[in-house]
Amino acid sequence: MTRVLVTGGGGQLGREFALLLGADAAALGRDQLDVADERSVESAFAAHRPELVLHCAAWTDVDGAESDPDGAWRANEYGSRHVARAARACGAALVGFSTDYVFGGDDPEGYDERSPVSPRSVYGASKLAGERALLTEHPDAHVVRTAWVFSPRGHNFLLTMLRLGATREEIAVVDDQVGCPTATPHLARATLELVERCRPGTYHLAGGGSTTWCGFAGAIMQEAGLDARVVPISSSELQRPAPRPACSILRTVHADAPRLPHWRDGLRDCLAALANAEEP
Repeated sequence: MTRVLVTGGGGQLGREFALLLGADAAALGRDQLDVADERSVESAFAAHRPELVLHCAAWTDVDGAESDPDGAWRANEYGSRHVARAARACGAALVGFSTDYVFGGDDPEGYDERSPVSPRSVYGASKLAGERALLTEHPDAHVVRTAWVFSPRGHNFLLTMLRLGATREEIAVVDDQVGCPTATPHLARATLELVERCRPGTYHLAGGGSTTWCGFAGAIMQEAGLDARVVPISSSELQRPAPRPACSILRTVHADAPRLPHWRDGLRDCLAALANAEEP
């Protein structure tokens, strides 16, 4: 079997790969592999000698990146450079994950792999720099852009809405941002398919269909049988430090790239996983 190294093994996507691959994967959290530390990366690669690297580690605190740009840049640009350099040195295939935030978000039709990039936040700029570092150091890598990732594990919008929906009568959610919610089980499987059948390059993998955050929240309440009312508000009412793309719809021009199921199917799958986890 292929020896797989997963960076960011404690995050929601890293944990998904660990579950999917089982004993074939070494999913390392930050305490075991700090991608911003080149020596830590070199040590982990020497110990595990991977044949495939799934680089999930990243700074994902969008607002926090505005107040600590150096921290975001170290994790997202330097970290990608260190991992890509080590993967190429040991002859391993490499997949790195990026984000819809590399785009400005002003095109209501969304974005494909040919669309011009124009990040509006520190987070988006650091992730774009990470993409470029990855492909500079490892030209045969796959870069996967995705969006609005959610999971039955970790910290994400789905779990937040379930918690709020169980404790509140009303939840205010922004209704002027459109995107493609992406379930980690679907993303993880599609990524492995991508590596098997698609040549290196940049690909968009995101849940099928699109909705607003408010629409997503409403679907969560409906599918989970919760009675909380979801009230639409504007992004400006939240006054967050980092700007969000108004449109995060990701499309692909690659005919052979995997297509993910509809985001609502991903929601149902994650809710089923949560229900199974709660059973004795």
